[in-house]
Amino acid sequence: MNKPPPKRLLYAVIFVLTITEFLQSGMTAFAAAPIMGEVGMGPEEFSLVAAVYASLAILAISMQRWWVERIGGRAFIQLSALVSITGSLLCATSHTYTQFLLGRAVMALGGGAFFTAGRMLIQHRLAGPQRFVGIRSLATGVAFSIAAAPWLASVAVSEDTWSAMYVLVAGLGVCIFVLAGLVLDGGPRDIPQQRSQVSPWQQLLLLGASFALLYALQSLYYDFYGNIPAIALTLTAALAGLGLYLHQQQHHPQPLLRVREMWSARYLGGMAAFGFAYLMLGANNYVVPIMLERALGFAWQTVGDVEAVGLAAALLTWFVVSRVLPRHPSPRKFFVTGFLALALSGALLARVAPGTDLWLHVLPALALNSVFLLTVLPVSAMQTFRAVEHDESVFSHAQQLKNMMAQAGIALGIALAAVGQQWRGAIHYDGLSAHVSVHNPNFVATLKHLEQMLGATMAPPQAAQVALAEVAQRVAQQSTLLASIDHFGMIAALGVLGVLVTLVQRVFR
Repeated sequence: MNKPPPKRLLYAVIFVLTITEFLQSGMTAFAAAPIMGEVGMGPEEFSLVAAVYASLAILAISMQRWWVERIGGRAFIQLSALVSITGSLLCATSHTYTQFLLGRAVMALGGGAFFTAGRMLIQHRLAGPQRFVGIRSLATGVAFSIAAAPWLASVAVSEDTWSAMYVLVAGLGVCIFVLAGLVLDGGPRDIPQQRSQVSPWQQLLLLGASFALLYALQSLYYDFYGNIPAIALTLTAALAGLGLYLHQQQHHPQPLLRVREMWSARYLGGMAAFGFAYLMLGANNYVVPIMLERALGFAWQTVGDVEAVGLAAALLTWFVVSRVLPRHPSPRKFFVTGFLALALSGALLARVAPGTDLWLHVLPALALNSVFLLTVLPVSAMQTFRAVEHDESVFSHAQQLKNMMAQAGIALGIALAAVGQQWRGAIHYDGLSAHVSVHNPNFVATLKHLEQMLGATMAPPQAAQVALAEVAQRVAQQSTLLASIDHFGMIAALGVLGVLVTLVQRVFR
């Protein structure tokens, strides 16, 4: 007989599956602005890419168990790795918006289910104390990725090699392919009578409804006043489509997702907590680097270093939570701590101003954001799936549905943050531009001061033009900063609301 592979290799597979999914999403969100500049995208196009990625990832996750039942876990993970590698290389070599969109679409089909696959490896192949070690590998991967993604992205951008981010993801895909071949066995898990069934029309409905929902929501700020009926109709149709999909799954004799057995107040409450946390993850990963680099003028490398150090608090938070939670499993105190940390993080970032010290004022806020994520996410995971752990199939489907929602949450966070920045930035830009007038003595004094400074190195007509351009740049920076302050003020309010909801709800006590 062949000797079974050591468990540490299985833990390595779980860890690499996790970091691959979270690193690629974190790096893409952090480097959104440079990527948009390199491939010729605006915020609306970038939000569209996020919506396409999320909707295709949702489709891939929904069919994860269906594939495993037919070709086995090893073949599924290796096939997914090959598709993910292809998509990553397409992104790395893209020079246009269309090429980048295609690459992200292929990445979603291949790597969208990596995290789900890692979680199901824990459920299927580990038991007792080994299962907790597997969960620790998974959570450590999440914490590591949250901290490492901004630093890795900042290094790539600073070295003018943004494509290296996707080369790295392709390399991780190769690691997944090799490790899966070493650790996992082949063959389907279930006998034919137990297999779930898939309807191509229902899957097209899921794909279309998911995309329509995300695309309509990201269009709200662009077309809200000019195209309300079309947006409302699209949202209604998307929600109806998703409702119809779930209804069909609920009444199917061999559904792709056994939703009937998982509906409960505990599961729905946990899904709400997960959805909110992933929404915050996507939104803040998008806004923080834009505020620090574009509005405050810090170099990408500096921003990445600060974010990496601040978000490294995720590792410390998980270290504490993983030791306190088994002895004191009551979830309410963890949720209160997490939402309070989010509120404080938003409040601190809403107070930034030109000249802000990154290490004294921004770093604590980023650390508090990590406390929120690595408190709410693992505690929600511990609480949400208790009612379905007895049935391996239902547990798998519950995990799939949760991770489908996570993809939508991250994409929605990025989309709303992108359009929110553009919307609020435009409002503030108009307000500030109104003060750029020859009738404003402050503007005239600033312009003359700049002309005098520049006059020492260039001719007066050229100095006047450069001075005016400098004022315009400062107005743009100020409008971006004010839009970011609006964003984090809202985050602080949502954190306070989360604390209040946690205190009055009766599901997680």
